[in-house]
Amino acid sequence: MKKNKATHAMAGVLMLVFIVAFLLVTGRFLYIQASGSVEGVALDEWAENVRTSSYTLDSERGKIFDKNGMTLAYDMPTFRMYAIVDKRFSENTEEPQHVADPDGTAEKLAPLLNTEKSYLLERLNYGIDTGKSQVEFGSIGKGISLQVKDDIEALGLPGIKFVKENVRYYPNGIFASHIIGFARETETETEEGDIKQEISGVTGIEREMDDLLRGTDGYISYQRDIYNKKLLDPNEVISMPDNGDDVYLTIDQKIQTLLEDVMTQVEDKYEPERITAIVMNPKTGEIVAMGNRPSYNPNNPLDVKNWYNDAISTPFELGSTMKMFTWSAAIDTGVYDGGAGYKSGTYQISDNIRKVSDFNNGKGWGVISYDEGFARSSNVAAGKLVWEVMGPDTFLEYLKAFDFDKSSGIDLPGEVTGKILYNWPLEKITTSFGQGSTATPIQLMKAATAIANDGKMVKPYVLDKIVDPDTGDIIEKHEPEVVGEPISKETAQQVRELLVSAVQSEHATGSRFNLKDYSVGGKTGTAQIPDPDGGYLVGSENYVFSFLGMAPADDPELMMYVSVKQPNLEFDSGIEPGSAPVSFIFNNVMENALHYLDINPDKGEVTDINVFKMPDLTGKSVNAAKDVLTNAGMNTAVIGSGSKVVAISVQEGQKVLPNERILLLTDKPTMPSIIGWSLRDVLRLGEMLNLDIEPIGNGYVVSQSIAEGQSLKANDYLGIELKTPKEIRELEAKDADEADENAVADTFE
Repeated sequence: MKKNKATHAMAGVLMLVFIVAFLLVTGRFLYIQASGSVEGVALDEWAENVRTSSYTLDSERGKIFDKNGMTLAYDMPTFRMYAIVDKRFSENTEEPQHVADPDGTAEKLAPLLNTEKSYLLERLNYGIDTGKSQVEFGSIGKGISLQVKDDIEALGLPGIKFVKENVRYYPNGIFASHIIGFARETETETEEGDIKQEISGVTGIEREMDDLLRGTDGYISYQRDIYNKKLLDPNEVISMPDNGDDVYLTIDQKIQTLLEDVMTQVEDKYEPERITAIVMNPKTGEIVAMGNRPSYNPNNPLDVKNWYNDAISTPFELGSTMKMFTWSAAIDTGVYDGGAGYKSGTYQISDNIRKVSDFNNGKGWGVISYDEGFARSSNVAAGKLVWEVMGPDTFLEYLKAFDFDKSSGIDLPGEVTGKILYNWPLEKITTSFGQGSTATPIQLMKAATAIANDGKMVKPYVLDKIVDPDTGDIIEKHEPEVVGEPISKETAQQVRELLVSAVQSEHATGSRFNLKDYSVGGKTGTAQIPDPDGGYLVGSENYVFSFLGMAPADDPELMMYVSVKQPNLEFDSGIEPGSAPVSFIFNNVMENALHYLDINPDKGEVTDINVFKMPDLTGKSVNAAKDVLTNAGMNTAVIGSGSKVVAISVQEGQKVLPNERILLLTDKPTMPSIIGWSLRDVLRLGEMLNLDIEPIGNGYVVSQSIAEGQSLKANDYLGIELKTPKEIRELEAKDADEADENAVADTFE
């Protein structure tokens, strides 16, 4: 009985506990059913989130084009490869979802990735041994092209996956690099706390227009089952990405390419500290070309020696190019008499103030006219005009009217304004011939538009228009803007005549800048370089040699400024050796650019200039196409041993300037010898054949990883080594010395 009672009591307790638990659980379920939430979490929302998959639809960064629609920068789709190495991913699946055979996988991947099997196997085993879910493959696994990705996927290797990534690509290499700038992949944190990879502008237009170039990502979401399959009613939502806007520059790709090539030649021969050049349409303010040396390749911006766009960011003492504004001011005030004589040589306004001298060590040319003084670039004439003829205060007013006291307003980042140094009498005199006061090349060019454009000064700009890539609608179009009229039309015309005399007269200091088919008006400059220890540097090479010229002189269509700082002049002699590197750039670019733009020559007999319009040669025989190009004086390279032309590096109807290499791709492509080619030419070859190119160094190709004559296919790896002409000369000299030493050693053996 006692045992029975105890049993019944325990049973009652257990029953009570069960009833209480049942009521609690039932009550909880009823509460959850009634409220639809658990601990503040709405079950409907939670369930929807669990069964909803959402993926980002990446937007495309806007492209950058030249004025004629040539692509200068775009997003190139690539892929990053990773491997799933955790075997748990293959549980309850018919086929393995992880790398089940590391050795076989590494062996099959190695040739497609142009790497060693041992490296891939080491990465796979590292992930397995350390218990990781997945592993990546460093730089080997990044930047994979679509073709290589498809080839790898065709192997059916389990566990090998890809993530799409865009890289910013610049098809011209070293090309207006300080204008275009570059963009690279960065990591940003989203509002949800996730890390997102995106391309952001770092320098140049890429940075200045980053908000417009950068698009807005979209997304796609749908409801799925536990096997990640869409439900019959998936409640799919798609928000399409908004791609970034396209930016068109005023740069002309052909003229810019010509400028880059001749600047490189001058850099290699004269080894200057700096080169700066600007080509502008003086009627509108459009920058047609702009370049600096040193420069860099935006595809691989390593070991950059100069980040600054010197054309807009580096003020310096301009030298005698300033004289065109001194004479402009004197003429415009009505006090100038070009035929009046003055005593050249030296000029001193007081015993307490240092005298100024003409550039021939103060010897001068006796009593000459002010017009002749301009042609001879006389400092004394400039000083007298400011101090005696029109007065320093009047000249200062004109300097401000030409906007030398403010920035040019060009639509590029990093502009720096020069400074008018005008406090003491000597400073007022030296400013007249470009010493003491400073300005940037773009300030100088802006001011000179008033002379070229009949008194109307226009604002320089590089942004032509902004276009919606999806609709083609023009969002914003830049129009020329007149920002001042510092001088009259009549003054501008008279100054242009003086500029012609500074190039063409018997006394001209700018005689090197005469063009064959076009009259040129311009002014040379030989600017001293301040010494950090005080005063100015001495020596025949310690100057900034420059020239600002416009052509045709009577009605200028193009205006160009070139400066070369501290060149090695041992190659040249003559009256103006410092003008040699400057004139090489100016003459080559201006003569060819004017013909390319179909500007009518204003000199008598027209020379045969190599501006060639590409005909339709696709489908023609190689021999026939080559004959057409050779007869036109073009630099042609045939790619392959086939008999028919299947592609050409220049599109039909495009104009071709001298020095541009035209590639003819045949129906049997083989590797050509590219020794001596520029990186730009090699990149074009790579685009035509879809090659994976890895450049090392700068300059011109000295070695190639694919032998001449070897057959080519898409995604072949081509490694090239480049060296500058200076490095090549040094290497040749070293080889010659070693050969001499070996010859001497052989003699004594």
